Amino acid sequence: MHTIINGKEIKLKKNDLEKQLLVFIREDLNLTGTKNGCNKGVCGACTVLINNEPKRSCQLKVKDIINMEVLTIEGMAKDDELHPLQKSFLDHDAVQCGFCTPGMILTAHALLLKNQNPSEAEVRNAIKVNLCRCTGYQQIVDSILAAAKFYR
Repeated sequence: MHTIINGKEIKLKKNDLEKQLLVFIREDLNLTGTKNGCNKGVCGACTVLINNEPKRSCQLKVKDIINMEVLTIEGMAKDDELHPLQKSFLDHDAVQCGFCTPGMILTAHALLLKNQNPSEAEVRNAIKVNLCRCTGYQQIVDSILAAAKFYR
């Protein structure tokens, strides 16, 4: 049994299968960008991409990702270079406390993989499942719209 996380094959042990995916990512793999916000699947801080679809890792078990590809925020950067979407969040001051940012970026990444030229309404609709208490969302929306050109 295995999964692919951030492009690396991870062999899964039988005793891992019933673990909460969020705990496995953070504690076993030490990928702490995935946050535990509400532990109820509401806030989006624990969002990861599974086969390019945003999913709440607090609502899944490790057994749910067997033979799947998982992307966490750590997998976005390549060769110590931020992904253009991550850079856009910085350039547009879309990062305040940063707690929601990994989930927000991954949700936006999933949108931009499907729609390289989204409208503002489409961006707002995509990220409405991720809660932010700091920015008021405008900078987040601006950063996603600006980064869309890198997906075309």
